[in-house]
Amino acid sequence: MQLGINLGYWGAGMDGDNLAVAQEADRLGFSVCWAAEAYGSDAATVLSWVAAQTERIDVGSAIFQIPARQPAMTAMTAATLDSLSGGRFRLGLGVSGPQVSEGWYGVKFDKPLARTREYVEIVRRAMTRERLTYEGEHWTLPLPGGPGKPIKLTVHPQREHIPLYIAAIGPKNLEQTGEIADGALLIFPAADHLEETTLKYLRAGREKAGKTLDGFDVCPTLPIAVGDDKDVARLADTFRPYTALYVGGMGSAKQNFYNQLAQRMGYEKEAAEIQQKYLSGDKQGAAAAIPQDLIDKTTLLGSVDRIADRMRAYAAAGVTTLSLSPAGFTLDERLASLRAGHEALERAGLA
Repeated sequence: MQLGINLGYWGAGMDGDNLAVAQEADRLGFSVCWAAEAYGSDAATVLSWVAAQTERIDVGSAIFQIPARQPAMTAMTAATLDSLSGGRFRLGLGVSGPQVSEGWYGVKFDKPLARTREYVEIVRRAMTRERLTYEGEHWTLPLPGGPGKPIKLTVHPQREHIPLYIAAIGPKNLEQTGEIADGALLIFPAADHLEETTLKYLRAGREKAGKTLDGFDVCPTLPIAVGDDKDVARLADTFRPYTALYVGGMGSAKQNFYNQLAQRMGYEKEAAEIQQKYLSGDKQGAAAAIPQDLIDKTTLLGSVDRIADRMRAYAAAGVTTLSLSPAGFTLDERLASLRAGHEALERAGLA
């Protein structure tokens, strides 16, 4: 199992620290550094800045939002980043959510699976550097009846095949991801629930494509906080606002994929309470309502040895790249969490 680092969103006041974290991950031999985007910093600019100041670590978008870019533009960006980084780019895609898609980009959040499938097909076709044509429900290239003509990508990517990941949570999205992608970007993964909530759907998609999970990158992000095992409850409290935001407030009351995941993990009653409190404005109450067990199962908490045990469980469950989101209020604390994660991987015998 390899390690990655997830820097999350840029612009939160720790940008210089984020670069230092990425550079330390590069020095330690981490495999990939991911950056996210929502409605603040864009991931492409961040990744080019990180790639220019690192040497070996891959840089990946987690994610480029599908409603934010036409697929041909994403192919251009991916080819450019792969070329500039010397073949170190990984393309992560996702549909975002209805509030961002419709409120920020003005793109209707409908038929997300069909849109994702067409998007991936166009991106991959463009990356072949053949003249681009496509006829689908959501995109037609060139537009009929106009002056447009088939055009081919002029940039030469460093590699013929850039790894393509999809951020997936729900069963149907996971199955399609297994079918059409090279990897899955996961959030809130619990090792003891991974088969029933995730892997069986990815496996079904791979089977549709005549493939197995061999070579497919199962890549969850887990927050990590290091401390004494007696302080696990206190460490878990660090992530209550983070968990409450996703389970309680990410999306609408009817369409929150993270809340649905918590329900599939057996927290139906708790997920409903967290969402009700969060959407009513009681964010502290929502955070307090999160079971410690839910946080503990979806993060890495405690001593290096305890984290090593958890890493073994994730590797045994089928995770191939474990991306860490190191906790800490200072750069030194975040670097300490990062180094502890690397040490835990070695102690687990997984390096």
